[in-house]
Amino acid sequence: MMRASGTVGFQGQTDTVSSSRLTNAVAASLAVAAVSLCLIVTLTVLSTKATMAMGLPV
Repeated sequence: MMRASGTVGFQGQTDTVSSSRLTNAVAASLAVAAVSLCLIVTLTVLSTKATMAMGLPV
């Protein structure tokens, strides 16, 4: 099988796709999302424990 001319595979020159500001913005938003998710899970667990401690009204 012959390789088409002009294709270089993985040895070709790489170009920067995004700027460092964009990369930093994406990293910051992912960090904020991770902290928010941890906070939501923590509040859910604490509220579940508090609800279970109260017992069911009969």
